[in-house]
Amino acid sequence: MLTEASGVPVGVAVDGANRNDHKMLAATVESIPITRPAPSRRRPQGLCLDKGYDYDEARDLVQAFGYTAHIRARGEEAQAIKREAGFRARRWVVERTHSWLNRFRRVLVRWEKKAANYLALLHLVFAVITYRCAGLSG
Repeated sequence: MLTEASGVPVGVAVDGANRNDHKMLAATVESIPITRPAPSRRRPQGLCLDKGYDYDEARDLVQAFGYTAHIRARGEEAQAIKREAGFRARRWVVERTHSWLNRFRRVLVRWEKKAANYLALLHLVFAVITYRCAGLSG
């Protein structure tokens, strides 16, 4: 699971594929290494999440961290597709970053047995993604 700002990954937490996303929410938000400004009424801070976080536990945790949750409820997009002609489901920024991750074959399938080795490889991949997003590669 990862967190990002403006499309660039800034935090990551590693766990097994059989673990629900909302169970890793606290570890992922805590993994963000940058200090963020305190949210206020004038400048609230949102956290976009997909259907995997549509639980009261996740909503309470997001609120405890001071974010405003933007969670697409289960079945909401399917209803919108039926109601509105030409409606396209919103592609979340995190899903786009997962697509970028899938371009690196070494992280597509986890071969490393130790979580620390896999985490190091993820940091390297995120550094490459960040470098590319910054437009420094030419």
